[in-house]
Amino acid sequence: MRAYDLIKKKRDNKELTREDIEFLITGFLTNKIPDYQISSFLMAVYFNGMSVNETSALTEHMLNSGRKLDLSDISLPKIDKHSTGGVGDKISLILAPLVASSGITIPMIAGRGLGHTGGTIDKLESIPELRTNLSVENFIKILKNIGFSIISQTDDIAPADKKLYGLRDVTATVESIPLIAASIMSKKLAEGINGLVLDVKCGSGAFMKNIHDAKKLARTMVDVGNSAGVKTAAIITDMSQPLGNTVGNGLEIKECITALKGTMSEDIKENILILGSWMLYLADCVREKKSLLMPSSDRMEKYSEKLLRLIEDGSALKKFSEFIKAQNGDPSVIENPELIASAVKTREIKPGIMGYITKMDAEKVGTASMLLGAGRKKQGEPIDYSAGILLLKKIGDFIDKNEPAAVFYYNNDDKILLKEAADLFLSGIEINDLKPEKKSIIIEVIL
Repeated sequence: MRAYDLIKKKRDNKELTREDIEFLITGFLTNKIPDYQISSFLMAVYFNGMSVNETSALTEHMLNSGRKLDLSDISLPKIDKHSTGGVGDKISLILAPLVASSGITIPMIAGRGLGHTGGTIDKLESIPELRTNLSVENFIKILKNIGFSIISQTDDIAPADKKLYGLRDVTATVESIPLIAASIMSKKLAEGINGLVLDVKCGSGAFMKNIHDAKKLARTMVDVGNSAGVKTAAIITDMSQPLGNTVGNGLEIKECITALKGTMSEDIKENILILGSWMLYLADCVREKKSLLMPSSDRMEKYSEKLLRLIEDGSALKKFSEFIKAQNGDPSVIENPELIASAVKTREIKPGIMGYITKMDAEKVGTASMLLGAGRKKQGEPIDYSAGILLLKKIGDFIDKNEPAAVFYYNNDDKILLKEAADLFLSGIEINDLKPEKKSIIIEVIL
């Protein structure tokens, strides 16, 4: 078997066998197959795609390239939630303590932000002293003690994914649906979970810009998860405007704390109730050893009511405090969020037009936040945890000529960069006389 022949096979849009894919992944990891040949293979996949069998095989071999967690001695259902990434997406940080407080174990291995999208790990690390680079042993210990933990990817979990992503990033093959699916699912399946809820973002601020691609990605990941024995459901959600009222690491943590205390924007509330309800449903299916079916609206309503009670009685907030302490952070941020770093400078951003906001381009908002210092253009760059954007107005809101739509938080007083961020932000806003129709953030459920 030669790498050349397998590249040619994929170039000609023929299906690779499990043995073919194992040969490529093993050869890549052991440096027997050079980067330039794997780059050619990735480009062939980008243009020709992969079948479900090929994607499952790629996921399996990426998963088997490293350590798989054994959580069998935890008797509770082990359910994770993963988002494909968006602007202002802090949902995991609210859902993990919320669902864990219901008696479900939530093991989360999360990532950092890149470009216009934020990362769960970056947000968490804005909490003073909190650590996410824990050993697997500490991760499991925390799971047993408090029911959830969130850590950054370790070197021994799916190392093939990390190495492949490095090539995808420099060969313009990041946006390939089967490669995205295999990357996400290899890490999720390594967590030792029984169930997985996928939040597939769709819109200007997401990797999947249109519903066709979002459905295709959701369908691929659900099939891969279920074929691996993990009960998997995907919810496609709207990412045409930022989620919640903040964009930026420390600002988003403060919004999470406020949400766990019971005050949150409507889009945050809708998101956590639908995703959280599906996590509770998957947990019940695991306990009852039942297949996934579309649950009744009454059943989902009962799950939503349960989640709201856990917020109202303080259980979710208490669980978040326990998590912060367990991962060496300062839990006093719960009562005093101002302990989280705040930017020195602020600037109001005013469109100067009166009317209803009918569009707020999420990607442009995310990129503006990155320019302020809240994100990174390439992997490994430092970020400013205190920088970001507070949104005072969103789609459907009325704005007067003298009202600001947002406030920029920043430390770097580079006037050229600041003007670029402001111009970009304002270019993504449209204002009209008629109020737009309110739409649900939930687009579709894929089982």
